[in-house]
Amino acid sequence: MDLLQAIILGLVQGATEYIPVSSSAHLILVPWLLGWPDPSFEFEVLVQWGTLIGVFIFFWQDIWNITRAVVQGIGKGRPFETLDARIGWFVVIATIPAVVLGLLFKDFFEAAFAAPAVAGGLLILTAILLTIAELFGSRAKALEDLTWLDSLIIGFWQAAAILPGISRSGSTIGGAVIQGFNRTDAARFSFLMSIPALVGAGLVALVDLLGEGTLAAQLPAITVGFIAAAISGYICIRWLLHYLQRHSLYVFAIYCAALSILSIVVGLVRG
Repeated sequence: MDLLQAIILGLVQGATEYIPVSSSAHLILVPWLLGWPDPSFEFEVLVQWGTLIGVFIFFWQDIWNITRAVVQGIGKGRPFETLDARIGWFVVIATIPAVVLGLLFKDFFEAAFAAPAVAGGLLILTAILLTIAELFGSRAKALEDLTWLDSLIIGFWQAAAILPGISRSGSTIGGAVIQGFNRTDAARFSFLMSIPALVGAGLVALVDLLGEGTLAAQLPAITVGFIAAAISGYICIRWLLHYLQRHSLYVFAIYCAALSILSIVVGLVRG
């Protein structure tokens, strides 16, 4: 791919990583629909690191408070004493399912990224999940009410999103809302959960690139995509948290369903 395509895909990645419409599906479907070369799996994963910059900038105070509380709690022998410390440990718990399943079925998930029809079809599941969350979620609980079991269940929602088309933010936000959490706090926990998940996935992809010896060839595209994703990711985090204070998830469900239908139709037309 050329650098302009890498920039556009970086912007798409940053915009769709945190908006619940599946960044992985967009990174597969946009080149496919436009007739561009397929980005490598390593490009898709490493450009996700750019979106982490947006998280670190927006949540730097939260990240600092959580890290400090976890360290102090361990030092005192009371690791769950404060809310910040508990959130830190709950993020760790929520990460476990994705790590285990991602390592066990790594080849299967990578193969799924090579199939646009799969990504397009699975988008409909994101639409269904978001709709169910709005219809049946009580939205009565806040982060203060989060438990280790809530975290583990949300972690399994995140693990399902390893498949392209199932939005990571959509599944974790939707899953948390189904468990009774309000949309804004569900989104905040989802964004914090993204840090270890994206760091881990990126490290695996980086090891693969180093092993294949193709890092130097892909580095220019990865770099510009990374920067573009960082900018659009930060903007979209700010926008989404403000939006969810007053609006539902239905608009994202409608978008995912429409894109799913479009990709299926295009796939059938192209044969």
